[in-house]
Amino acid sequence: MLSRLFVLALGLFTAALHAADTYTLGMVAKSQGNQFFEAARAGANDAARELGAKHGITIKIDWRTPNEEDAQKQADFIEQLVLSGADGIIVSCSDANKLTDAINKAVDAGLPVVTFSGDAPASKRMVSIGIDDFACGERTFDELAKLLGGHGVVAAIDGNPNAVNLQQRAAGFRAAAKRHPGIRLLDIFYHKETPLDAVAKIEQVMQANPDITGWGFLGGWPLFTDRALKWPPGTIQCVSVDALPPQLPYVRSGHVQMLLSQDVYGYGWRAVERLVEKLHFKQSPAKVIEDTELTAITKANVDAFAKNWEKWLPK
Repeated sequence: MLSRLFVLALGLFTAALHAADTYTLGMVAKSQGNQFFEAARAGANDAARELGAKHGITIKIDWRTPNEEDAQKQADFIEQLVLSGADGIIVSCSDANKLTDAINKAVDAGLPVVTFSGDAPASKRMVSIGIDDFACGERTFDELAKLLGGHGVVAAIDGNPNAVNLQQRAAGFRAAAKRHPGIRLLDIFYHKETPLDAVAKIEQVMQANPDITGWGFLGGWPLFTDRALKWPPGTIQCVSVDALPPQLPYVRSGHVQMLLSQDVYGYGWRAVERLVEKLHFKQSPAKVIEDTELTAITKANVDAFAKNWEKWLPK
């Protein structure tokens, strides 16, 4: 009888040990089909495979992302992941206010949460991975100012006004403008939802303000379409955040002078790495905010940079 109980206890212990070596990480990005988030997903999947092999564990990525940006759906997905028994969550927040409560409930249930490229700073998330968005906005203007030789009229386009990261980029862009008295910042304009909306907004602003000599794109939205910029190459200077595949031809054609690339693949990789450190090794991140560097893409390095997308967007 004692022997039988020992075998049963050993079996339960072995099963528990095996379960502890398998981790399911929910990943909730802002929108399906967006190459930015597909690259982050590829990074997460690669990290799951590589770190799993390195540490002798199994890591599963449970991808749950709305078709279009919808913070309420993101919150619902986080709740579903908690109920389904996920071990940790990675999320890029469309609206911090709508997601803070969902993140807090997940953390209270024992799930560490990592945010990337869209933080919820008032939440209990473990770490936020991304760029310094205020500095990104500043650099976008500063690079534009260099191209313009310190003189001209500049406008900018931004996206979701409820996204904390985009709010910070706009604030940084405005702050940098104050350091360049020879350049007049017309305004920062917001588009509704789609890349075509962004293109329409640019055309509308250009018709009303033909004296514009420079544009700052605080995200690459208009460049996700073909023939978005109607002016002859080089007549208007442009600096854009991000360097997704549809944006690269605009650098080659001379319509955009510089792209500022985020490490989108690395976001997914790092997020998985931080959760593995926490869940498997009980190690907390060294800091709550983990900023990564921007990479400048110009005609000089655009072709070399483009090869990264062969890894970041696997077919």
